[in-house]
Amino acid sequence: MKKPEVQLTKISKPVIFTNVAPTFLTDKTMDERKQKVLYNMKAEGFDALVIYADKEHGGNFEYLTGFIPRFEEGLLVLEATGECTLILGNENLKMAKVSRIDNKLIHSPLFSLPNQPMDNEARLEEIFEHVGLSSKNKIGVVGWKMFTTTESDNDAYFDLPYFIIQALLTSKNEQAVLKNAAHLFIRGDKGARTTNNANEIAHYEYGANLSSSCMLNAMDAVEIGVTEASIGNELTGEGQTNTVVTIAATGQRFEYGNVYPTHKQVKLGDPLSLTTAFKGGLSSRTGFVVENQAQLPEAQQDYLERVAKPYYQAVATWLETIKIGMPGKELYQTIETVFPQAEYHWHLNPGHLVSDEEWMSSPIYADSVERLKSGMILQIDIIPSVAGYTGVSAEECVALADKKLQQQIQENYPELWQRIMTRKNYIKETLQIDLSEDIIPMSNTVGYLRPFYLAKDQAFRWAK
Repeated sequence: MKKPEVQLTKISKPVIFTNVAPTFLTDKTMDERKQKVLYNMKAEGFDALVIYADKEHGGNFEYLTGFIPRFEEGLLVLEATGECTLILGNENLKMAKVSRIDNKLIHSPLFSLPNQPMDNEARLEEIFEHVGLSSKNKIGVVGWKMFTTTESDNDAYFDLPYFIIQALLTSKNEQAVLKNAAHLFIRGDKGARTTNNANEIAHYEYGANLSSSCMLNAMDAVEIGVTEASIGNELTGEGQTNTVVTIAATGQRFEYGNVYPTHKQVKLGDPLSLTTAFKGGLSSRTGFVVENQAQLPEAQQDYLERVAKPYYQAVATWLETIKIGMPGKELYQTIETVFPQAEYHWHLNPGHLVSDEEWMSSPIYADSVERLKSGMILQIDIIPSVAGYTGVSAEECVALADKKLQQQIQENYPELWQRIMTRKNYIKETLQIDLSEDIIPMSNTVGYLRPFYLAKDQAFRWAK
């Protein structure tokens, strides 16, 4: 069998879909979410969970409530009985009425902004005692982070503000234990949030579609003399909040410690990095602002053969290899075989789970026995770092779906299914990647990589 070859050639661009309306989560889905968490609590003997949220770390809280406390902080206390209490600051009290989970509301101005009124002030210890935490024997603390150290007690690491942990330790009974319980939500082999039903797939596809559409528009907007800010405008969409810092960086990055797009103008021969993400999906690209290989920097004339083509081979292999039921270490080793760390110096997970946040967790690591499951949304995330060479990137999101889940999507969301089929056909027929049958592409630009931004009619394909 002929070994596949990475070719840079003229090919058509992928289709982008505009005017795709968001899909809201149903009451049935929200109840399923609660039941999944309660099941995990029971399995590990937790009497209650204290779930924290702020603007940057609200995914586990939002999973059950449907909202984040925006510029304030908030807590959701979930008992093993299913009873819920929301503890909210001044400007989020109104959200309790629209919360997707039935709740009792307690006002705590401790979660409000500095110098705001402290009406209804009560010590947090008193609030915890009032909701009955002092009678619980095993309390789970859920921020956003599941710790996976090898030399520490991960159960005893808490990523909540000190004043909350202090109040919990003070108010609990002497026999009670306090443990980090984020794994109940995000651990790959058991976390409630790691798999999605058809409604959730449709919900998150909105952001993946939007991010990839923005990315293609941004790549098309690259010209000599345009500013980072101008390109950055293309990486925003429909007023949605980005789940990562938007990147539109040309030439030398991080000047003056800056991580945001500026009015720096794009120059011929510049490296250029672009990234955007919304709930459900990220799109990222890195390459050169050139039309052809002759315009590459003198020291990187072999950029395609040394970095870009081997990277694309790894991405294509990832898309062809991944399947439901495989342990994470198998996919990890596959990428290590075709794209060795010793040569390309990637060091993060070659793929991770995506949800309301850009990186939730990952079942893909060197010794992982966590199985990949139907309903997982995964980001292809392989980041080479070869000394003396500009990087390369084609990060996108896909979901794993067995025949049952695919049929449910087709029946309940026919327009989404048509978008999925259009994407699959493009990947298979135009990019010539033998896409795994378990994959449903969430974004429009899966596998589409232009290493030269000014050659807008050229991209890689996996030629058999």
